[in-house]
Amino acid sequence: MTVDRMAVLVVDDERPALEELRWLLERDERIDTVLTADSATEALRLLQERSVDAVFLDIRMPGLSGVDLARVLSRFKVPPPVVFVTAYDDHAVDAFELGAVDYVLKPVRDDRLAEAVRRVVGARAGGPASVDDDIAVELGGVTRFVPRSSVGYVEAQGDYARLHTRSGSHLVRVPLTTLEESWKDAGFVRIHRSLLVSLQHVEEVRMDGGRCTVVVGGTHLGVSRRHTRELRDLLVRRARPGTTARG
Repeated sequence: MTVDRMAVLVVDDERPALEELRWLLERDERIDTVLTADSATEALRLLQERSVDAVFLDIRMPGLSGVDLARVLSRFKVPPPVVFVTAYDDHAVDAFELGAVDYVLKPVRDDRLAEAVRRVVGARAGGPASVDDDIAVELGGVTRFVPRSSVGYVEAQGDYARLHTRSGSHLVRVPLTTLEESWKDAGFVRIHRSLLVSLQHVEEVRMDGGRCTVVVGGTHLGVSRRHTRELRDLLVRRARPGTTARG
């Protein structure tokens, strides 16, 4: 399927950064028009005059911040996909909660911006529900994308969360409670105050002396007593769609 070339809006209060991002986006063959605004207020004025296919937002700006603007955009009848472009990594949780399609750190690299545009195209073509969410992981200045479907379980580590896949683990700056709420419709459930598991990755459920354990990717994970009944009911319903689990 061919996706029409896009009109995008870039919002940044620093003129050099604004012009550089416009230049980079204009080089992308998927982009037709790049509008610019040097404040959230100017951006809202432009958006009253015409619609755009995506908004690339700086975060720290005078007056309304990029996060404030993204909250306003989320209330639009048809919210445009938002990509945060910032020099700071301490607003990743806000971006995650607002449903941003990507979070790009400055200085912006060509390949990293191209990936952000790809994610915008995916959001436009299929809608958020049909796209397997990727989690951006920054490692030594290199951004890698971990598909949510590859994550077997998630472990809380303070204000961070560690994503466990068969190929390794990745630390992301998102609290476990945020992931629990955002990923519940994708089959992730809480089994312990510090653990989420993906139901599709559960290989075994074991009961021993009243204690429940699940096996995910060969790893044995303890289920707290308060979550045992809920987990077993969910697994039964998943195994036998249309049936009701009985205690």
